[in-house]
Amino acid sequence: MTHLVVLGLDSREDAERVLRLTDELAKQELLQRDDAAIAYKDDRGKVRIQQTMNLTGAGAAGGALWGTLIGLLFLNPLAGLAVGAASGAVAGKLTDIGISDQLIKEVGRELQEGHAAVFLLARSATVDRVVEALKPLGPTVLQSNLSREREEELVQALQA
Repeated sequence: MTHLVVLGLDSREDAERVLRLTDELAKQELLQRDDAAIAYKDDRGKVRIQQTMNLTGAGAAGGALWGTLIGLLFLNPLAGLAVGAASGAVAGKLTDIGISDQLIKEVGRELQEGHAAVFLLARSATVDRVVEALKPLGPTVLQSNLSREREEELVQALQA
């Protein structure tokens, strides 16, 4: 089962450190992360979002491949490439998988200026190792889809 955890941090830099840490934990096979994002308020109070999954680029690449193959069938691979890339980019832009963009925007609006939130969507984790890695950054659990007991355990572990 996939779990969503939203962590509040004191700065965008801390949020970026959390993402780098989760990348390292994934390489060590301590965390299976499906998606991640950062929301923060800039110095003008505008909510900024950084997604780790770029569906537009992936859609364009897939569309270009299929478009070229179809173009070869009709003896016009360049036109097929262009049409395929454009349609793939549009499809990727309109596809919303992973963490809900609406949730990211809602939480982002609630942040204080200069603060950030990290959204982690994970299938599995070696919880004690992940908590130990994140604890020095002092994250606060803002939201999760964990059971109430598991969320309380996570909060206590991060505060310990």
